[in-house]
Amino acid sequence: MKDTSVRFTFFLFFVFFICLISFLPYFQKNMQKRPLFEKLGYTPHGEFFKDVLGEFKWFMGDYLSFKAIIYYGGKVDKIKQRKFKEVEFYNLYKTIETSIILNPYNEDAYYFAQAIFTWDLGKIREVNRLLKYAMKYRVWDFKIPFFLGFNYAYFLKDYKNAAYYYKRASQISKSPLFTSLASRYFYEGGHTELAISYLKTMIKITRNKNIKKFYQTRLNALISIFKVEKALKKYFDKFHVLPKDISELVQKGFLEAIPQDPYGGTFYIDKNGKVRTTSNLAFTKKKNGSNRSN
Repeated sequence: MKDTSVRFTFFLFFVFFICLISFLPYFQKNMQKRPLFEKLGYTPHGEFFKDVLGEFKWFMGDYLSFKAIIYYGGKVDKIKQRKFKEVEFYNLYKTIETSIILNPYNEDAYYFAQAIFTWDLGKIREVNRLLKYAMKYRVWDFKIPFFLGFNYAYFLKDYKNAAYYYKRASQISKSPLFTSLASRYFYEGGHTELAISYLKTMIKITRNKNIKKFYQTRLNALISIFKVEKALKKYFDKFHVLPKDISELVQKGFLEAIPQDPYGGTFYIDKNGKVRTTSNLAFTKKKNGSNRSN
């Protein structure tokens, strides 16, 4: 009886093994087509995890950061196609927030937050809160106050806080670069040029290739805007009025051609003489932007 049971068990194992070998190629092919994390889901606040996980919080923080970056990488095409309902942006932010609370030493998490949530989603204050939290731990890292300084200056127009964080970045790095950037912004008002310098720095220090591509797209857009701004300034200095639209800059020889917006938008001059684009420098739905309105 015992021998019969053993033979039957062996037979079941053999059948299972044959089935596994038969379906393995199909399984591998199917898994390669699927993203690593199809659903992100809600992540509880980091303070809850800190109490539960103890010393293992560092590993969970790294895992959540990796999970968020992989998830976003799998949704890049959806974002470019403007299928925003298919992206869990709120859960994505909560995942990164929790990952930073659990492990504020992981620079990939705050890099990701700065890259995605400021430009694409406009969550400037939320990102600044995460950066300030990380800065309490990464006291040697000049990049965090650099990001904070830029966010305050470029997005929030809060020059007092921007100057403070640029000063912190300069003190940590022992470099006059950030002081020069702040001075250029505060005294010359050249915020587009500041943004170009910022993005060039970001491209140099960012390791993730996908994030580098996003920065390069923004850089190309800002370089185009800066060309129009310089032409607009020359036009205004000569005629003391704003042109009706950008095409007039081309017609009168101040601009060779209207540059293209890599985000698919159209550049125009608003009623205050500011060069803007209908894309708002993001892969979003175009607004009914038009040339300078009266």
